[in-house]
Amino acid sequence: MHITANTGLVLEGGGMRGVFTSGVLDALMKHEVYFPYVVAVSAGACNGLSYMSRQPRRARYSNIDMLEKYDYISLRSLLQHGSIFDPDILYERFPEEIVPFDYDTYEKNPAVFEMVTTNCRTGRAMYLSEKHDHQRLTAIAKASSSLPFVSQITEVDGIPMLDGGIVDSIPIVRSIDTGHHENVVVLTRNRGYRSRELEFKMPRFVYKEYPRLRVALSRRVEEYNKQLELIERMEDWGEVVVIRPERPLEVGRISQDVDKLERLYEEGFALGERFCQRLQSRL
Repeated sequence: MHITANTGLVLEGGGMRGVFTSGVLDALMKHEVYFPYVVAVSAGACNGLSYMSRQPRRARYSNIDMLEKYDYISLRSLLQHGSIFDPDILYERFPEEIVPFDYDTYEKNPAVFEMVTTNCRTGRAMYLSEKHDHQRLTAIAKASSSLPFVSQITEVDGIPMLDGGIVDSIPIVRSIDTGHHENVVVLTRNRGYRSRELEFKMPRFVYKEYPRLRVALSRRVEEYNKQLELIERMEDWGEVVVIRPERPLEVGRISQDVDKLERLYEEGFALGERFCQRLQSRL
């Protein structure tokens, strides 16, 4: 394939599994492989921001080095902040102090970058971009990554939002609908994976103000598995290029095992390099 104005990059989420994506994106930056359109979900959105600002290894530092140093995943954070991921460290200190986000480069980047959130009122996906308002950009990234049940609802433009993966974990259809008929999809699960989580009927007191969100949550596993099936069919038909882990993962959504995270990052980087080398060999 060749990257043209009609080529999109689609980034799945997956919590700490996103270290795989950060490895892939670092390889793309090493080889100066950039896309005109990127649509990303949850952890994919956070990693994608460093790709859009052209800051190699920044996402890796956040996912691995900073985790070990600041211990930002904890029940303590859940009790203090209403989120199992410490929002003060991740969305305030990290982009402003620890490894400052390069807003200037991000804003000058001509590529379109969309982050997926779930509108709690409608139970539907929203695809949001921001190139100028720093606070709104951070709020969108935070909303896209606000896991249900273990994160607080985040408001953007006065709308309550949660993790985009609730309704659109792999936004390939969004990329196609915006005119990008060739796509590279970065997944955080091996081929053949299907979620075996059991669907359940939520108690009435859970998100009782948002009945449509409740419906979306009850269908989340079914919809995710359908998206995985769609991607595999498209891959078999030669309609998408997929970069994914080659073996079942040892890393979970909130994993804190630094050694396992490092191995997953290195696998992502190696597979990202392989993709870049194939791309360049066809030029």
